[in-house]
Amino acid sequence: MSTASLFGPGPDGPVPVSSPVPVSSPPLAGLRVIDLSTTMPGALATQFLADAGADVVGVEPPGGSPLRRSPAWPAVGGGRRSIVVDLRHPADRDVLDGLLAGADVVVTTLRPRTARRLGLGPDDLARHRPRLVSAAITGWGSAGPWADLKGYEALVMAKLGMFHAKRRLVPRPGPAYCSVAYATWGAAHTAVQGIVAALVERESSGRGQHVEADLVRGVSMMDTWGWFEHLVAVRFPDAYRTVDATTPTGDPVSALVYPLLVAPTRDGHWLQFAQVEPRLFAAMLAEFGLTPLLADPKWAGLPVLETQELRTELWEIMIRKVGERTLADWQQVFATNPDINAEVFTVGSGVLDHPQIRHDGRVVVLDTAEHGPVRRPTTLVHVDGAPLTPPRPAPRPDEHGADLRAEAAAARSAAPHSATTCSATTRSATTCSATTRSAAGRSADPPAESAVSAPVGPPLAGVTILEFGLMFAAPFGTTMLADLGARVIKVETLEGDTIRRILPFPELGAVRVMQGKESIALDLGTDEGRRIVHELARRSDVVLQAFRAGAAERAGVDAATLRAVNPDLIYVNAPGYGTDGPCGDRPAYAPSIGAATGIALTEAPNAAKATSLAEIKSASVRIRSASAVTSLQADGLAALGVASAISLGLLARTRGRPLGPMTVTMIATGMHALLEHVVEYAGRPARPAVDEGGHGLTALYRMYPAARGWVFLAAPTPREWATLVATLAADPAVELAAAPLADALAVDPRFATAAARAEHDDELAVALGRIFATRPAAEWEQRLTAADVGCVQVTEMDAELQLQTDPVLAAEYASPAVSPIFDEHLRMGPPVRFSRSATRSPGGCLAGEHTEAILHELGYGDEKIKDLRARAVIG
Repeated sequence: MSTASLFGPGPDGPVPVSSPVPVSSPPLAGLRVIDLSTTMPGALATQFLADAGADVVGVEPPGGSPLRRSPAWPAVGGGRRSIVVDLRHPADRDVLDGLLAGADVVVTTLRPRTARRLGLGPDDLARHRPRLVSAAITGWGSAGPWADLKGYEALVMAKLGMFHAKRRLVPRPGPAYCSVAYATWGAAHTAVQGIVAALVERESSGRGQHVEADLVRGVSMMDTWGWFEHLVAVRFPDAYRTVDATTPTGDPVSALVYPLLVAPTRDGHWLQFAQVEPRLFAAMLAEFGLTPLLADPKWAGLPVLETQELRTELWEIMIRKVGERTLADWQQVFATNPDINAEVFTVGSGVLDHPQIRHDGRVVVLDTAEHGPVRRPTTLVHVDGAPLTPPRPAPRPDEHGADLRAEAAAARSAAPHSATTCSATTRSATTCSATTRSAAGRSADPPAESAVSAPVGPPLAGVTILEFGLMFAAPFGTTMLADLGARVIKVETLEGDTIRRILPFPELGAVRVMQGKESIALDLGTDEGRRIVHELARRSDVVLQAFRAGAAERAGVDAATLRAVNPDLIYVNAPGYGTDGPCGDRPAYAPSIGAATGIALTEAPNAAKATSLAEIKSASVRIRSASAVTSLQADGLAALGVASAISLGLLARTRGRPLGPMTVTMIATGMHALLEHVVEYAGRPARPAVDEGGHGLTALYRMYPAARGWVFLAAPTPREWATLVATLAADPAVELAAAPLADALAVDPRFATAAARAEHDDELAVALGRIFATRPAAEWEQRLTAADVGCVQVTEMDAELQLQTDPVLAAEYASPAVSPIFDEHLRMGPPVRFSRSATRSPGGCLAGEHTEAILHELGYGDEKIKDLRARAVIG
């Protein structure tokens, strides 16, 4: 029997890892999930459900799931049961039908046309199973111009323009490969939110429905304000234009470079500072001995400086100031000055030794029969300071096959007509109406297939969330749930959230994170302000707080205080580090979390080796690109975890299994998003690392320069290799330009087997590079896609600009909205789609825009409101 150890290795021997006891009654106990996925987005989604107590049945193909080859498998596969099923064998299809007969949820990661061919499309799954929630996680969605492309993470990232956003990762011109699986994490957790919302809706309607999540929408949830930067530049081309944060030579243009300084200590340890708020930046200048610059006319406006010479000079001064002290010197500063914080850059499993991760009991060593001791994270969500469930090992292939076959047979006997299998060509008798209607009255295209015909309101309609949070990481979690129908009331200071003032254009930084919210501005330091929020808490379903440790208690909005007001309240803590502990009172921003969790050095593995000032400056540009690009950073990863945690709390309460105060942190979420790099055990398979040039992982999963532009090739399996070779050999243009190279690929002993190709990967990359150089990238995409080979032209344009300016893509992925700043405009659409429930696409709001309306709702009269405003209790 497997046991969970309470100790893990530390720098000075064993150290306590975890002692809290998991919740006694898991919130999803009794819920059956059939996992038909074979890719990581599906596995991460069902892992979250398994961690919450669901009975997850992993249906694996003969030979076992390809996910077993992932270094993360002992963690991501934990807590599920395994059965091997051949979907093309009639007897095994009967077994699958029996499993589905008793299921609440089924998850697939098939391309839409493949799902239909196998009889696993939405209508096929829903037929005779009216309560089933089916979820499809695809690369591109079920409709639109990209729907039938292969759904590899890198293909999505390349086609969207995400590799273009990361171009500063490498010194060469052109796009750069992104090693962190942002799209995978985004698709997994938007799927979780869709599944859970559908289950919440099912509790009242009694009906299931189909949920669609995809990598495009998932990764698009990471963007903080890039969409609206491009919107301003497109709308006002004569007044504004988008510029990079650095010059082509790497010198700073954006003033954010200084509070988010990246630099090495005197003894060579790289630090990532996080001093974005004005008072924190002032503290940084004071610690660096640079406060006198504020009174010097030369530095007027600091940190916003008029000339490039001054911007570069300040940067170099600050780099040198960091280098004057050792790491031990700086750690003493961090320990004694709560307004100064920097993280040491780590990589791989180093995050497991972070003092806050240890303090929170977020690491466990699990003894397993297959892999021996496995050191891994606990559940993403903790409740009352403990994991949701104890860790469980990943199963062997078909380990539970006998029991599950018996359960399937019993289910079919009990309901012989409830699980009949449809052939691939059979169509459902019920079809969806041509359009669904959103809450705002907008006509929206439904998913390509739908199992039910009557559209209903948003699945979270009637849910009220009261939000106490700053910036983006936690607050955008509620924004995504607003798209699913939740009412979100954001409590702001009288001046409004800092994010509203972070960019020169009014409100630009805040538009996206404020979408769908009502803002009330008040002073929580006053008795009247606290009374107002306590009354709001009494009327709410959820409270989200994302302050540093101790701040919620000081403001009177902590769990104990608000649950005394409303015992049924779902309370979610979402701080950067923790609700207490060694780092709980530290400010947290995406770059600092990117450093602490290993995001930055996973993206730029060789950057932190510089010594000279010129090398340090070049390396810092690469590291900033690794963790501070607004389209892809730890804030977005964390927001997705927050939305999933809130969703889980809602479902738990709906099912009569309410949870205590829940906690999901930025640093823990970053750790979970990097499971493939973090999990430790003997014999752990090596994960391919990006090449020095930043092209990709292997010759068959990387970028190549074409005759014009770049292509990304994704053909890592033996079957895909065979198709690739046959397609290239049949291309007459390739024969003319590279003969006999294309034919030689098929017979060259260096490339004859997968093992040989791995051994001679560099030579294969050279050979393929010669071939791809013969045609423009657009032609390669057309020709290889026609042969069903994963190949796309790499888009050299920011994703946010592409999606809002290409009419076809905008029609699929964007939605119209209205905001006080931009009036009518396009925004990224909702994170997930439903076959029956509507979604919304609201715009942003101004600070305090709804203060009076909310107070009227609470029973305050005009004279009282006027008095509160006069005394600066409200804004």
